Amino acid sequence: MTDRATEILAGSKTIAVVGLSRDPAKASHGVAAVLQAHGFRIIPVHPSADELLGEKVYRSLTDIPEPVDLVDVFRPAADTPPIAEQAVAIGAKALWLQQGIVSAESRRIAGEGGLDYVEDRCTAVVRAVADLSVR
Repeated sequence: MTDRATEILAGSKTIAVVGLSRDPAKASHGVAAVLQAHGFRIIPVHPSADELLGEKVYRSLTDIPEPVDLVDVFRPAADTPPIAEQAVAIGAKALWLQQGIVSAESRRIAGEGGLDYVEDRCTAVVRAVADLSVR
């Protein structure tokens, strides 16, 4: 039996990664690279980079010109409510706060906006345990 986080990730093909780092040693970079290697379309969101993991970088979710299934967040909990609002505004299907990130306000915004919501879980770990790939 799969859990809801696994179902959400399995139903996602395009993932906007908010807080994707330029530093390959950072978790956000490694997790996004693993997801990309398994066929997920990664769209980096970063305040100043132009390209990460071979993909064009956008300054905010609202700048992304294509549909996004999942917004994967690598930012401190206090920064996540505006990201949740943007995720709702762009019509994303789900908001996912990475391992160690919990926000009751983001959970409320996502829920009221009709988004599926996951917090305090790592997309790469869920992907590995469920052996998910997009092909």
